Amino acid sequence: MTDQAVGGGHLPPEAVRRTGPTAGDQHAPASRPAADGRAPAEATVPAAAVPPNRAGAVGRRRELKALHADIERAGLDTLSGRKGARSRVLLIAGRPGSGRTELAEELLRELAADYPDGVLRATLTAPGGAPADTGRTARELLAALGVDAPPGAAEDELTERLRGALATRRALLFLDDAPGAEQVEPLLPDAPDCLVVVVSQGPLTGIPDVRPCALGGLGSAAAVELLSRYAGPTRITVDPRTAEAVAEECRGQPAALVLAGGWLAARPKSSVSDLRQALREVPLPADLSTGARPLYRAFHLVYGTLPPPAARMLRLITLAPGGLVDAHLASALAGCSVVVAGTALREFAALGLLRPVDEDTPDNPARGGAQASDSAPRPPFRLPGCLDPLVRELLDEHERPADIQLARARMLERTVRLLQSCRAMGEPPGSPARKKAEGLPRSFRFVSRAAAASWLRSRRDTLLDAARIAAADGELDTLDRRLMATLTRTLLAHEGPEAAAPDLYALHGLVLEVAERRGLAREKAAALLNLADLDGQAGRTSEALGRYRGALEAARSVKDPVATGRALESLGASYTELGDWQRAADWYGRALELRLARGEGPDAARLHGRIGDAHRRAGRWDEALREWRAAARTYRRAGDAAGQARATGELARVQECAGRPEDGLRTFLEAIEIARNAGDGRLEAGLRLRIADALERLGDPAAAGLHRSEGDRLLEDHPD
Repeated sequence: MTDQAVGGGHLPPEAVRRTGPTAGDQHAPASRPAADGRAPAEATVPAAAVPPNRAGAVGRRRELKALHADIERAGLDTLSGRKGARSRVLLIAGRPGSGRTELAEELLRELAADYPDGVLRATLTAPGGAPADTGRTARELLAALGVDAPPGAAEDELTERLRGALATRRALLFLDDAPGAEQVEPLLPDAPDCLVVVVSQGPLTGIPDVRPCALGGLGSAAAVELLSRYAGPTRITVDPRTAEAVAEECRGQPAALVLAGGWLAARPKSSVSDLRQALREVPLPADLSTGARPLYRAFHLVYGTLPPPAARMLRLITLAPGGLVDAHLASALAGCSVVVAGTALREFAALGLLRPVDEDTPDNPARGGAQASDSAPRPPFRLPGCLDPLVRELLDEHERPADIQLARARMLERTVRLLQSCRAMGEPPGSPARKKAEGLPRSFRFVSRAAAASWLRSRRDTLLDAARIAAADGELDTLDRRLMATLTRTLLAHEGPEAAAPDLYALHGLVLEVAERRGLAREKAAALLNLADLDGQAGRTSEALGRYRGALEAARSVKDPVATGRALESLGASYTELGDWQRAADWYGRALELRLARGEGPDAARLHGRIGDAHRRAGRWDEALREWRAAARTYRRAGDAAGQARATGELARVQECAGRPEDGLRTFLEAIEIARNAGDGRLEAGLRLRIADALERLGDPAAAGLHRSEGDRLLEDHPD
């Protein structure tokens, strides 16, 4: 497949040659690349060439008035003399393609001024038709509210936090494409001042006091107006009766009318009668329902005119994670250049096959962000939900599994390269990673760290979806692991461990899934350790203990000393968190044996100290003194004077706790001398302040004052 064959072969030459849109052809497609595959002189599409996104609001004034009236109408609770405990729920019900989402967006625009806490949006059906994960949806809504949620939190905890966050707010909550009441009910806030707008195909059985607004087809005048918006007014005005017949053929369905108008706009020499005849000639499956026929005919009319390379690109677009596709992803999927892919995407949008996601629209994840790279802008597009099942059916029919896997592999490889470039921009200027990124093609480079961070934020959801799809696919595990590892490092580079923790939890879970499927014990141990660390930070110590034990078992099965040692130490730390000092000392002791066997002196000294601290907390003074002396000796042998001074100071503390204050004072003075010889002023200052406290307890305020003043002076001299 050649590059030039992909982008733009499906439009009539006379439609492409025009220099600008006229009244009759205002949605002309983009110019094609030159025959040699290079970018044309002007690679952008005129603004009028991209259809408006608000087509579904045409002719829906009556429905909008009814929705406004439903908001003002008293609810069942109010009629019974009680104030409603939950938010009012408005349901816009209709078939996919009926303009239900656009109607909801128009309603939200009209209501936004009355809700000062803003509009929250979530789509409850994932690309492909599966219900979206409720916990993930709740987390994303919490993030939009600026409310933190612990990584790995359960669905019930997340939805409860969401309801609590909305309880004192006056906000609009828009839940699009809800499969049913089961996905909606957990997200409903206990806040009568909030309003929930739900878009669904059917009723929300089980949710009380829902105000439904059922959408049918547009009236004849509104349908003709919508067709005119996409096809241009000239031919519609010349033949209004046939335009009405086309609207009837489409049953007033906005999505079908948009496709029909896009088909006519791309053919300035065709008449409205030609459009009507072409729609009638599209064959229909015998088992297709009556309501699905208009959209099926309109889609297959447009799809049937695409040349094979463009048709194949459209089919492969369904593989894009999260349903969001830009020129980079499309070029990787189809195996063509970025410029050619961008041209094809704009032409698809002009035909109504894709919906452009502009910076000013609410569903664009990149709105307000900087341009990602130093190449031409690549705005994202979405395949309309009503067309998704039709295109997926064609994908299964025409693409071999091996070709689908190859396209997905190209897409993942492209994503990994972009992530590597994005991560490099998080490194200091002149670093090896930055220099390596400068050698990449222009389309992979970012102009600045801020631009890279903006791209990462805008593509965060789609990148996580890519990792989930790759892990679930089960056929590209090597590439999957590269994607997840690179995404993890990129998130850490730009967001830091705390902000990235929820996403890292999801990624480590995917790594664990892949490792268990393929029997990769090292990767399994690493994933379990990372998940356990995040569980421990979130306060789920019991869950962390189970995962640490699983990691220990996996690490021992492949004789991985690094993972084994980390698991042993983490088990000790978990029991320390629980206050079980005996078990903590036991696990630290096992880790110490491993460190000593490997000759790792500094780590052994640190573990001696942790064991000593556990014994001190348990009141076992002799054992604590023995471990801290061992820690000081090991630090001395390793040449770490500062570590030796800290261990000696802790030894003095244990002596004081054991009822031997004089020994403790002598040991404190010894620790101070070691710290002074090490040249560590701040450490010496800390030790002097501690000995001052000890002297005060012994009733020697004068000596305590001398040490305290010297400690304060040292802190002033060593502020860092």
